[in-house]
Amino acid sequence: MGVFSKINRFREVGERANINNVERFGEPKKSLFTTSKVFTLHKLIDVTDDNETVVYHSSTKFPSIHDKTDIVDAQGNPVAHVERKLISIHERHFITMADGTSFELSNEVMHIIKDVTNIVGLGWKLKGNILGLNFELYDENDEIIAVIAQKILSIHDKYCIDIYKTEYEKIIVTILITLQHMIKDREAASSSASSSSD
Repeated sequence: MGVFSKINRFREVGERANINNVERFGEPKKSLFTTSKVFTLHKLIDVTDDNETVVYHSSTKFPSIHDKTDIVDAQGNPVAHVERKLISIHERHFITMADGTSFELSNEVMHIIKDVTNIVGLGWKLKGNILGLNFELYDENDEIIAVIAQKILSIHDKYCIDIYKTEYEKIIVTILITLQHMIKDREAASSSASSSSD
């Protein structure tokens, strides 16, 4: 479905790149895939390549009110550290890459359908639609860096990342993992709000 759908652009390992992505941006230089391990307290996420080999792994300390998450490569070398700001209406997360680069992600929560996520410190933009589960990542010159799509109806939170600028691979992976945490936080807040109103 992912190859032919223009609405949801997720695809599985081994499938061709989504037709909408190819029409707009050309063939991606590389694709990665993420799977969250459910039924765990530590928010474990594996990132695999086209051969289904794990290339990155993230885990979150538990319990952790700041949602402290560490991302490492396949050899266990640090890639990035992510922390959530405790009290913020903008769902703010601070990110420090292993090379010292630091930036933050924050959502403009007043936008109902189209999310506006700011990437402060890089000059990048994330354009997307939470309902459509599709995101596009652009650099400061408005050039495409990556297209990210989530599989609909998956308990494992599967994502596909089509990368167009491979030099930013580690930052792209870190942004996606942070986004997954932000979406999960929003779902948890929404379900606790609805259960308290019952």
